[in-house]
Amino acid sequence: MSNLDRQAVPSLCGGRGFVVAEPVRELLSPRRVRLGESTEVRRLLPNLGRRMVGAWAFVDHYGPDDIADGPGMQVPSHPHIGLQTVSWLHEGEVLHRDSTGSLQTIRPRELGLMTSGRAISHSEESPRPHARYLHGAQLWVALPDSHRHVDPHFEHHADLPHVTAPGLTATVVLGTLDGATSPGTTYTPLVGADLTLARGAEARLPLDPDFEYAVLAMSGETHVDGVPVLPGSMLYLGCGRTELPLRAGSDASLMLLGGEPFAEEIIMWWNFVGRTQQEIEQARSDWMTGTRFGRVEGYDGGRLPAPELPPVALKPRGRVR
Repeated sequence: MSNLDRQAVPSLCGGRGFVVAEPVRELLSPRRVRLGESTEVRRLLPNLGRRMVGAWAFVDHYGPDDIADGPGMQVPSHPHIGLQTVSWLHEGEVLHRDSTGSLQTIRPRELGLMTSGRAISHSEESPRPHARYLHGAQLWVALPDSHRHVDPHFEHHADLPHVTAPGLTATVVLGTLDGATSPGTTYTPLVGADLTLARGAEARLPLDPDFEYAVLAMSGETHVDGVPVLPGSMLYLGCGRTELPLRAGSDASLMLLGGEPFAEEIIMWWNFVGRTQQEIEQARSDWMTGTRFGRVEGYDGGRLPAPELPPVALKPRGRVR
């Protein structure tokens, strides 16, 4: 999915200088962003208070939206470098096309994982006809310098491993959780899991104390380590945890995101993750001149133009603002 914000602001992220080394409970509020013509998302990362969680660098939560009388998601062809996109649905379907020739319908609780590597372009749209409701999350994972120029590719995994406890089912989206490992390709130590809790359930989820974590509330009422987390908000949890207490006040679902703190500093602007301003400028120029990113065949619409770069040089801002 694209960052369609026409006022795209570059920022220098990553590095270990602002990693919280102990457990915390930092509630992050979303920023509302219009995505295309018909979808509004709640952007949790990058946030005014925090820019990364491990290698997770971008998190949008959208829906549930009633799209019965509309086109649903319509995101034109757009470019990426230096990252992986993770498409995760609770309701609805998304049709993915990309410049490697991939064509895939992604359904609820199936992993759509696109590795941009050196360059890729893709589009996303609700199929015709489509389900009434659309609800999900779109996430980006920053690629480390050693792998950010890999060949672009797309993975679809419909069968993902689960971890269960009384009243809790955890689907392992990426990485490893409690001994269960996702088939999705990763390039840094991280974890992403979808947690489904039954009303009244209480559970303690095992965590890696070397990871930093955050929880995105997708639906329902959940207390995470004693903090109520409402749908569309994110609770940053810091590092140093061996377990995470959860209590559901209703049927609820969450996304657990974590990883080893990302040591490298990165520049993230629009749909690009790079290391220097010159690299970002070259990627924008290549997209606008129709080189390097290939073509997305079959999408009924034009390409998404890149916003203008800011007139000032990038300023280091670290992991937090």
